Amino acid sequence: MRRRDFIAGLGAAAWPLPARAQQRAVPVIGVLGSTSPDKSVPSLAGFRQGLKAAGFNEGENVAIEYRWAEGNYDRLPALAAELAHLPVNVIVAIEGLPSTLAARASTTPVPIVFLTAADPIQYGLVNSLNRPGGNLTGVFTVNAELVPKRFEMAHELMPTATTIGFLVNPSNPLSQTMIADALAAGRATGVQVHIVNASTEDDFDKVFATLAELRARVLVIGADAFFNSRSEQLASVALRQRVATVYQYREFAAAGGLMSYSPDIIDQARQVGTCAGRILRGAKPSDLPVQPNTKVQLILNLKTASALGLTVPLTLLALADEVIE
Repeated sequence: MRRRDFIAGLGAAAWPLPARAQQRAVPVIGVLGSTSPDKSVPSLAGFRQGLKAAGFNEGENVAIEYRWAEGNYDRLPALAAELAHLPVNVIVAIEGLPSTLAARASTTPVPIVFLTAADPIQYGLVNSLNRPGGNLTGVFTVNAELVPKRFEMAHELMPTATTIGFLVNPSNPLSQTMIADALAAGRATGVQVHIVNASTEDDFDKVFATLAELRARVLVIGADAFFNSRSEQLASVALRQRVATVYQYREFAAAGGLMSYSPDIIDQARQVGTCAGRILRGAKPSDLPVQPNTKVQLILNLKTASALGLTVPLTLLALADEVIE
């Protein structure tokens, strides 16, 4: 044995037993994201707030392993399996139904905390909201249900519009539900809804070319993690093509989108962090009720409205939580 290895071995043996036990006892959280770290800054900030409230600080008494799909849902199953085999104490699927389904398929013994706008019972994630019954629990947020409200606001902004585009990612399991909601919203407001699809960046040019052919100047964007990861690009192209756009998160409006109407992303992720912390302290996911998150916020970008030649009605301005000028 080399002298250096022998000394290193003596050093390890000399550590107090409690210290070595403490090192081994640090729990590990696996975070499975559908987008990327730079696009998930608000979610991660809220998640860490929730962990801290539960008594856990990353790098101190909890370690976190991150896996990101970069908007490619096909990568999620392999990434989820990788986390499950590390091993980790809990997997957090922080960005919607696709990551939640991938996490569920990867493991049955490891607890999973989800954040999704999908009905957890309808998609078989839990037996009931109060008593989940399996290895999954989490936060159920209103988002897909906000599609009709986004159409209502789009119509209020441009009441003369006869056609409104609705952008969905066909790879999203919720796409058909959102399409049905969009078509119903179109009937309620008396406008024709045209469905356009995108699951890659290359599809964006086709989407806006289709809107130009239809002379549709309004686009409502369906909630999707891939669109979240390309929000700046979508907002930029829409403004260049002079299309008024409505989406979900503030980041979209801040990047030049006309309006966002969605849950508070930091608040809902904070709930996820608190739930994960409770599991690390010994709670079973089967006993932790799924938490609803109904807090929503309206963000208006008046600079974009001016560039599009639109006057925002006072009724919408009165409802806005934030106005970007």
